[in-house]
Amino acid sequence: MAIKKKTQISIDVNLDENNIPEEMKWTALDGGVSEKNTKAILLSFWDSENQETLKMDLWVKDMPVDQMQLFFHQTLISLSETYYRATQDEKMTETMKDFCNYFAEKLDLKKT
Repeated sequence: MAIKKKTQISIDVNLDENNIPEEMKWTALDGGVSEKNTKAILLSFWDSENQETLKMDLWVKDMPVDQMQLFFHQTLISLSETYYRATQDEKMTETMKDFCNYFAEKLDLKKT
């Protein structure tokens, strides 16, 4: 299969004197994103040779805990949807969504 196009996604992280992220911006020009501020990033890569996940989890030091809880909840929901698209495994997807609901309930994230 011949490569038709190459694109780039970049993440800029400004650190304090202790190497703690203070500001982060990301750019994906093909997606219409240019230097978009973000407070948290969860990025995973699959190393097929070693059969393991490589991760980069970053968040700025002033990110409020309530926003981090929402970020995790929305990420878990997204992961369950991605899992279904990748595997078509309805039973496990529903189990994952049940956990997402439990997570939201325990953190009182559900809107009335």
